[in-house]
Amino acid sequence: QVQLVESGGGLVQPGGSLRLSCTTSGLIFRVYRMGWYRQAPGNQRDLVARINKDGSTNYADSVKGRFTISRDNAKNTLYLQMNSLKPEDTAVYYCNANFARDHWGQGTQVTVSS
Repeated sequence: QVQLVESGGGLVQPGGSLRLSCTTSGLIFRVYRMGWYRQAPGNQRDLVARINKDGSTNYADSVKGRFTISRDNAKNTLYLQMNSLKPEDTAVYYCNANFARDHWGQGTQVTVSS
């Protein structure tokens, strides 16, 4: 059974940083395309960043230059380093694993507020 567990969310002031982690089990992590999505109240779930099995990445325009996605295949873990956070980054952040189908974590809340 595939399991994705996010951690690292919380309350941070504008301009601050957070690092999200997604620990996985039940899958061959290195072959999966991994991603971070976010959903604010009343909005759809949108892609934040994605990393392919070859390490190539793509980002939403709104986070380019501020967020960095990375993966550790030895630890079966996905990361999202978020810097220069803005109030509009406030959302529930979800980990996604894709290989023929999507798997999702339960999400972690990120709140950017003074």
